[in-house]
Amino acid sequence: MSLIRSSLLVGLGSVASRILGFGRDILFAQVLGAGPVADAFLAAFRLPNLVRRIVGEGGLNPALVPALSRLEPGEAARVAGDVVSVFALGLLALSGLVEIGAGLLAFVLAPGLVDDGGTLALVALYTRLGFPMVLGVTLSSVAAALLNLRGRYGAAAFAPLIVNGGLIAVAVALEAGSTLPLPEKAAWLAAAASLAGLLQLAAMAAALPWGEGRMIAFRVPRPSPLVKSLLLAGFPALVASGAVQLFVLVGTQIASFWPSGVSWLYYADRVMQLPLGLMAAFAASVLLPQLALKHRAGEDEAVVAAQNRALELALFLALPAAAALVVLAWPIASVLFARGAFTQADAAGTARVLACLSLGLPFATVAKVLSQTLFARNHLRATLVAALIGIAVTAAASLLLAPAFGVAGIALGISLGCFAQAGVLVGSLRRLGLWSPDAALAGRAVRIACASTVMGLGLAAAAALVPRADAVVLAALCLGGLVLYGAAARLTGALTRDDIALLAKKA
Repeated sequence: MSLIRSSLLVGLGSVASRILGFGRDILFAQVLGAGPVADAFLAAFRLPNLVRRIVGEGGLNPALVPALSRLEPGEAARVAGDVVSVFALGLLALSGLVEIGAGLLAFVLAPGLVDDGGTLALVALYTRLGFPMVLGVTLSSVAAALLNLRGRYGAAAFAPLIVNGGLIAVAVALEAGSTLPLPEKAAWLAAAASLAGLLQLAAMAAALPWGEGRMIAFRVPRPSPLVKSLLLAGFPALVASGAVQLFVLVGTQIASFWPSGVSWLYYADRVMQLPLGLMAAFAASVLLPQLALKHRAGEDEAVVAAQNRALELALFLALPAAAALVVLAWPIASVLFARGAFTQADAAGTARVLACLSLGLPFATVAKVLSQTLFARNHLRATLVAALIGIAVTAAASLLLAPAFGVAGIALGISLGCFAQAGVLVGSLRRLGLWSPDAALAGRAVRIACASTVMGLGLAAAAALVPRADAVVLAALCLGGLVLYGAAARLTGALTRDDIALLAKKA
């Protein structure tokens, strides 16, 4: 399958998941608002949803794909079976520990709620109900990695829709005819998340071939050196793949000291994750397997060339998206979330956070691409170091900026963490001789920046003329911005027919 066709399939699944995610979060805001119950639920939901985002965007692919691609199909199936068995046992044990220690975990997730014992107790309850989702989505991601390795992207791209679809169904039911108090509504949503995660696992299991050409062969797990190396590689791969989510998790801990801070940051992050998640899914599901094959063949020049072209695609998506989110932060927050229990004041706070958070989007997207080259070369330690430095910068910057700017200052700290991570990754690639941006990349980056600036100025002028934004106005602004960016990109040369032909070239 060609690179562009694979990218479109993965992108379609990712966009569909994000659209359902928007619908889910709109209903969350409508049902729960942004008060103490919402903060408790979203703080508890942050951890399983973080795992879901990481593994759903191919977080385990860096550990599994390069190693399994070097094995014969039969041995790869047996090793995959060992990995699934060990993961399943480990996740069951972890779930048991979380159920027992949910109170302590609640304090770690939202230390700012410690003064309100009732709210912190709700965090613990919702953590117990929602954490089993991790078991389903993690094992589903192992199956997705195997399918991606064989060039089969459909099931892996669309199975994650089950979680969001299930949560939407429950939220609609709760909002339509239920008179339950808010704490009980949140409890039903947390339990529904776990059930939906197990349904996703069932769907992925059904998508795997179990007869001739099977991808998983179960046996008594053998602690072979390869399995041990895969499990050891899994942790740094997950940390590196989910770096931005970890930055937001650190920000959430600090935001819990501000009223409604957890909710504002959650909803702003959900909007920002739409373009970032699209690039992450492409990088892990399509780009990484291609880089691994080129590395295996010893084609370093081809690896660098593929990295440069992927950076062009990343910038082509991220720069206009960041500009649009900064300019349209207020109408987006108001139209999407300001209804039911979610007030206009909450929308204003979310808009400020979204604008600051979006400044880090280009750096986060670039880091997604650069990480794949290190993953393909099995330099997981370098990606782990970059993620840890980003976490440290996020924490330090957020603590410094929050007293002056509130939750928006925490969002700025997260953006600085994204910048730091990208910078460390560039340094690592330079030391390995794998950082060589060519003239085509430099020229394209300038043209994309110019086209994004034109679009941003046009959107700002149009938004200033609108007295009050509603769904129709927001849709018109988004469509107009897309058309303007497309025209500017074509006029500046940021997008040409040759580019499309290059992306369509057979991998």
